[in-house]
Amino acid sequence: MTRVVVVDDQAMVREGFSALLAAQPGIEVVGAAADGLEAVREVRRLEPDVVLMDVRMPELDGIEATRRIMAAPGDRHPRVLILTTFDLDDYVYEALRAGASGFLLKDARGEELVNAVRVVAAGEGLLAPSVTRRLIEEFARRPARPARHPARLRSLTPRETEVLTHIARGLSNTEIATALVLAEQTVKTHVGRILAKLGLRDRAQAVVVAYETGLVRPES
Repeated sequence: MTRVVVVDDQAMVREGFSALLAAQPGIEVVGAAADGLEAVREVRRLEPDVVLMDVRMPELDGIEATRRIMAAPGDRHPRVLILTTFDLDDYVYEALRAGASGFLLKDARGEELVNAVRVVAAGEGLLAPSVTRRLIEEFARRPARPARHPARLRSLTPRETEVLTHIARGLSNTEIATALVLAEQTVKTHVGRILAKLGLRDRAQAVVVAYETGLVRPES
């Protein structure tokens, strides 16, 4: 059973998402919060598997709330699925740095919300193509600077490095398999090894590492 906490400052949105998710098999909505501070408290108390987190909220925004949740002591941290709108896409990079595992547009259909929760709960990062493009644009706007910790990638094999490059460009496992002429299960194995070697939770975090180490650049 996937335990979910819904965080949004608008009561109708919060209640609507909660009702939709609660009606799904295998998903239990264990709590809700109306602002970032309440979210941090509720997550600490309820220990959910997934937090559906709005960005723009009073008291504490969703990015700082995510940062505090992921920095809490202990090994068990929830997956955070950020709710975003087109005008909030500039927050994508900072949300990933804070520890978010995925993003969902607020105007997404109900089945997309349910699928997103299941995807991040299973340990997969969720980066829609439109969000990935915005993320790349964000890197492109930043002043050029030396790559950070490029030695971190030395543990990867050439094939794993190639797969990581494709992950950073927003390709799914199926698309990577087609591009590299590999079985999809082989790609999934490579992705798992990449995450394990680099100490990452999911492919969303892998995107950040690929850019920050200079493996992939926005113009490439």
